[in-house]
Amino acid sequence: MDSKQLTSQLHVASQITKEDIPAIAAQGFKVILNNRPDGEGEGQPLAAEIETVAKAHGIQYIYQPVVGTAISDENAEEFGATIAACVNNNSGPIFAHCRTGTRCTILWMLSQAKNQSADDLLATAAKAGYSLEQVRGRIEELGK
Repeated sequence: MDSKQLTSQLHVASQITKEDIPAIAAQGFKVILNNRPDGEGEGQPLAAEIETVAKAHGIQYIYQPVVGTAISDENAEEFGATIAACVNNNSGPIFAHCRTGTRCTILWMLSQAKNQSADDLLATAAKAGYSLEQVRGRIEELGK
């Protein structure tokens, strides 16, 4: 499990397992946001299994599945609203995950398009290891 920091309150990562939850809790995360639909990949753990273990460790679990090849503006708005609600409620650091972390990063960038420039968003993603120049046009369009 290797998380990448996008903001002081948001890290993204690839698929986690219930065995990763103790380490996530030990790192101080208070919210896990799962953007990967159940059944997307072979051997993928079910959201409910991870949720049970997360709650046992005092971590809020949010299941917000998004199909990676069909990210809608509504998906991005919902992601942004979820992140904002967690931050505003002082829920603590958020650990968002999907298959590779790319989907979560794209959702974050699109949700922030009105607040930050495409250059700044893409630079943050690149610093975290995600080269997402192909999303620039969509970020710029949403930022208008």
